[in-house]
Amino acid sequence: MATDGQKVVLITGCSSGIGLRLAVLLARDTQRRFYVIATMRDLRKKAKLEEEAGVTLHETLVIRQLDVCCDESVTECLNGLQDRKIDVLVNNAGMGQIGPLESLSMQDMQKVFDTNFFGVVRMIKAVLPDMKRRKSGHIVVMSSVMGLQGIVFNDVYSASKFAIEGFCESLAVQLLKFNVNVSLIEPGPVNTEFEMKLMEEVAKSEFPGADADTVRYFKDVYLPASHEIFVTLGQSPDTVAKEVIKVIAMRKPVFRYLTNSLYTPLVAMKYADESGNLSVRSFYNLLFNYGTIFHLSMNLLKCITCNCFRRRTVTPS
Repeated sequence: MATDGQKVVLITGCSSGIGLRLAVLLARDTQRRFYVIATMRDLRKKAKLEEEAGVTLHETLVIRQLDVCCDESVTECLNGLQDRKIDVLVNNAGMGQIGPLESLSMQDMQKVFDTNFFGVVRMIKAVLPDMKRRKSGHIVVMSSVMGLQGIVFNDVYSASKFAIEGFCESLAVQLLKFNVNVSLIEPGPVNTEFEMKLMEEVAKSEFPGADADTVRYFKDVYLPASHEIFVTLGQSPDTVAKEVIKVIAMRKPVFRYLTNSLYTPLVAMKYADESGNLSVRSFYNLLFNYGTIFHLSMNLLKCITCNCFRRRTVTPS
């Protein structure tokens, strides 16, 4: 049970990745500012979180079952909390979908939206009445740079993130009147077990329904380029979790927060040309016409982000 002065933080999707690391880091806060309710759809996957939580388990961190796609599950979890009080809601649960559009079933695409969009909406609807009544609260949503810039062969995932960006942008204006803040966290690629497993699975798929040229472009162009981007720009779940904590700790939380500054120019390019041609054609050319320039750019970024380079360029104080 939370003590006076502690912020109650409920996090969805804590069985692995960013959610797990965020729950652990908040629970370990030396000033004991947070009481963490780490939730997951399947409690059979809680062993890793329990291990990493260590002595904080049942002290500043508790684990609860919660399926963001189920009204009853959300209600049951919140009813189990003292006064249903949540100071910070972190919507982290999500799922991905990669592949040619023709090969994806409508059912699979709807599952992505059920989790990434409607799951977030369901959680926000559940906590808003209390936050509005108390005129205090912070809603944090794990979005993505793919909610700002569409990425080839990630059509449905990007669409779900674009949807949640628009929803939150509208909601944020309304909730300021109640002193409730909304923050969108926008990571680039994150090196998680989930992402790696997804990439391995799609590489083996035959993608029935898609034409041979599209499948070839996907496997021979997109997948290698995606792997190179992950290797070069990918952040660890721990790094992203620490960035989320910075936002949670802000006295006046920002609305949007890119966790990887290397993506800023890519996002800015989209808004530099109102026709949209600059970003669309630039990404097209890099993928399909100027592969050499793409690889050189990745190698340059590797040098810039290399720890050895950073150490050489830092001037001793």
